[in-house]
Amino acid sequence: MEEKNYTAALVTAEHKGVYIVRLDGRDVPAVLTGKIQSEAASRLELPVVGDSVDVAVIDGGAQAVIHGVRPRTSLLVRKGLEDSRDAAQPVAANVAKVFIVMGLDGNFNIARLERLLVAAWDSGARPVVLLTKKDLCPPEELAARLDAAALAAPGARVIGLCSLTGDGVAEVEAELAGGLRCCFVGSSGAGKSTLLNRLAGRQAAETAEVREDDSRGRHTTTARQLYFLPGGGQVIDTPGIREFGMELVAGGLQTSFSDISELAAECRFGNCAHSGEPGCAVEAAVKAGTLSAERLANYHKLRRETERREAAGDIRKRLESKRKLRQFGRQVRDIGDNKRRLKGG
Repeated sequence: MEEKNYTAALVTAEHKGVYIVRLDGRDVPAVLTGKIQSEAASRLELPVVGDSVDVAVIDGGAQAVIHGVRPRTSLLVRKGLEDSRDAAQPVAANVAKVFIVMGLDGNFNIARLERLLVAAWDSGARPVVLLTKKDLCPPEELAARLDAAALAAPGARVIGLCSLTGDGVAEVEAELAGGLRCCFVGSSGAGKSTLLNRLAGRQAAETAEVREDDSRGRHTTTARQLYFLPGGGQVIDTPGIREFGMELVAGGLQTSFSDISELAAECRFGNCAHSGEPGCAVEAAVKAGTLSAERLANYHKLRRETERREAAGDIRKRLESKRKLRQFGRQVRDIGDNKRRLKGG
């Protein structure tokens, strides 16, 4: 890559292939080169909000062309649509922390939290659990929900807060100290946009009322966008996600369920699946009441899901390899045919 014509820029927004990059303190619309689009093996090789990219400035500085994506320090990824060739969908890049936002009202869901924690650990960033809407949680249930979230998130900080009153917001600001970049993930109605507005000190993002029957909200955030906060921190706000499928799982599952991993070390058999084997320390903990059956069931569910994704990925790789071999064979035959025609054969 020729460096002399390129300048480093930060991707601050992306919506359906349209980008905004921050260049010399201002936001500029940007497009991808045809080469990047054609050569990208998957969506993961294309820019995402938070990426540092190499751009060429055109039209007197009014626009930019993205020529490459620089190495990432972290990448939050979710599973794409089942019928999509682009199975992996990047959410945000180069974040130090993933803020998992969940309401303490009807939005509260431990299984969803555990799923998001696995993805957050796998991203290379550190997860922080933000439980919003303390004011809407029945006082007699508040402590139990905070404790349940803490048990589901070993190694991650859990903060209970209310964006409207400011209760707990200072703790979130402390997590952004030093100008750290983070991203918000969570379902619609969790309070991401309301919290962002509180942190920004202005109406940075649109908000909407949630339905009273299920505490779900409309998708007020429709594009990924990076916001610069007065205190120096940066927040990437993402659209509400009701289903967050596992795509790239390295050690995230074991880290997120470190309590089960520690128990598993005491099982009689090293390959214990914790599904009825004799001497299983994990199932013994469930019987003793020190590990919830629901947590073990969700662990099994996520493990099966990741195993299916890994198997599907292997199949996709084999099919892609066969496709490339067939394409290469056709090219070789075409070259041979051309040579014979030139010789008059």
